[in-house]
Amino acid sequence: MPNDAKNADTANTAQAARTGAPATAAATAHATGGVTSRTTPVTVIGLGAMGRALAGALLDAGYPTTVWNRTAGRGEDLVARGATLAASPAEAVRAGEVVLVCVVDYAASQAILEPVVADLAGRVLVNVTSDSPERAREAAKWAQEHGIRYLDGAVMIPTVMVGTPEALLFYAGDKSAYEEHERVFTSLGGRSAYVGADHGLAAVYDLSMLDFFWTSVSGLVHGYALAAKDGVAAASLAPFLKAHISLLSLMVDETAKDLDAGEYPGDEGNLAMEVEGIEHILHAAELRGLDVSVLRAVRDVARRAVDLGHGADGWSATVVGARNPA
Repeated sequence: MPNDAKNADTANTAQAARTGAPATAAATAHATGGVTSRTTPVTVIGLGAMGRALAGALLDAGYPTTVWNRTAGRGEDLVARGATLAASPAEAVRAGEVVLVCVVDYAASQAILEPVVADLAGRVLVNVTSDSPERAREAAKWAQEHGIRYLDGAVMIPTVMVGTPEALLFYAGDKSAYEEHERVFTSLGGRSAYVGADHGLAAVYDLSMLDFFWTSVSGLVHGYALAAKDGVAAASLAPFLKAHISLLSLMVDETAKDLDAGEYPGDEGNLAMEVEGIEHILHAAELRGLDVSVLRAVRDVARRAVDLGHGADGWSATVVGARNPA
């Protein structure tokens, strides 16, 4: 590891100790003497924003890192930090014990990997390209047919968080491969998690969390827009929304317990009344000229559950309406 990188890691660790802020994964590893033992060669294929961030985190953690990208002209910054730029996919694959792929989709990854399948023998292939559970399972079947140890992954954080203790990445598939190279994976994110032998599970976790995230962000923006129609600035509403979100956080475990048990207690609010509440929001939003397609969809799913006999149950019963589209 270059001396300037070591000095930066030491400074980061010291700064974290002074301020209480979390140190980077690389800084923590260096402070505990972990970097010097990290000699597993790793290859990163795909140098978009996320691929570069992953390669950078590996370099920070002290791993010998080889990189390759289909489009020339990327990777020079990583080379300046100590990475090796491969001339071809085959050269890149042969350089790594762990081969990490991060490209636009599985069609792109297969187009790159198919011609170098013989070079992948004896290596651990980790595909963190975002796609569907079905595509992940197809890729796993292909890897198994060619005797390749395979993990499918999902990166759940923006590029600026890669390599930090708070960064979350999911991995699924070959458990022994995950355990063998767990230090590689935790260098990319301190909250790396193995979620099961089914290769599609990383994508399942990914899509489920993003389903929640994007519908929540949509509601956040729509709530601000509704308030703005009556002259309320978003900044004025923000502190109260933060308090409201803390209530939502409390619901996460309880809702999971209810759904897993197939129970939908309505003691603290029944679905029939909540549907009427949504109608009031719809009326106000339509009157103010806002798009209400998302709100209407939420109302329709809840109303469907009421029509199926769950009017006295709680909001978790909307899962019944979601499973029974009209």
